[in-house]
Order: sequence, then C-alpha cells, then structure tokens
Amino acid sequence: MHICCANCALFPVKKLTSDGIDVKGLWFNPNVHPEEEYSKRYDALKTLEGLWGLDIEYAGSYGLDSFLGSLRKHYGIRCEMCYYMRLRETASTAKKMGLDGFTTTLLISPYQRFDMIVDTGRRLEKEYGIPFYLEDFRPGWKEAVRVSKELGLYRQKY
Repeated sequence: MHICCANCALFPVKKLTSDGIDVKGLWFNPNVHPEEEYSKRYDALKTLEGLWGLDIEYAGSYGLDSFLGSLRKHYGIRCEMCYYMRLRETASTAKKMGLDGFTTTLLISPYQRFDMIVDTGRRLEKEYGIPFYLEDFRPGWKEAVRVSKELGLYRQKY
C-alpha cells in the first residue's frame, strides 16, 4: 500500500487488516515540499509504524528535484504525473516482492481526485500484471482525523 502520510494510512490499514488482509506499506512521496514538510510527514509515519507495529518500506530519499524534472516534461498534468509516479513505484515494488496486489492511502482523501487515482491504478495493473485493490476509504475520513488527533500525529496544514 502506497502511504502518502500517517493520517491517511490510519483508516485503510485498520480496515484492511480487520478484513484479513496483510498490509505492507510503501513510503514514496517525492512530490512533498518543502523538505521540512516531507520530514514531518516521514517522522509521523515512523511514529505510527512504531505504535501499531506496521511493516513499511521507505523508498528512496527526498526526491523533489527528480519529481519537478519529470513535471517539466509533462507540463499541465501535475496530478496525473504525481499519482502515476507514486503508484508505479508501488506496483513495481509489490510485483518484485511477489505480493498479491497494490493500493494507496490516497483513496481516503476527499481532497484527492478519486477517479484519476482509480484510473491510474487500473492502468498500472495492466502494465505490471498485478491487481490494483480498489476500495473507497473516504467514509473513514472523519474517523481517521479523530484517531490522528488522539495519537498526536503531525497533521499537515494542506
């Protein structure tokens, strides 16, 4: 499961594990800037990992320069490129690890482009030959906000 931040991981991880699905997380977010914001989100996820005993891989390091470089080539489709980059890394990693599928915590956010994320997941499912797990986690958004506050996790302001 691609994890964009600890807050967005709360409900999907809880829901999937309660459904009997083992979750392996992947932190890969070269789009987050400035670096201070990236570090705060990273640290919050490390905190959640410790609290809940999560299994998370951390791919790469702060990669804003690479991300912005790829956007220059695809001006005007920032959201599509951002979703594609992160989900491609997730699908590729899941395939290499021999996992049953891949998904993303982005599917919980009422602020993300749900249909575009789904279309991207389906496209990568075909490209990598690994199923994209689709579940609309948005009904758990308010619960995730509540749990995040209870745990004292850093919550980004945007």
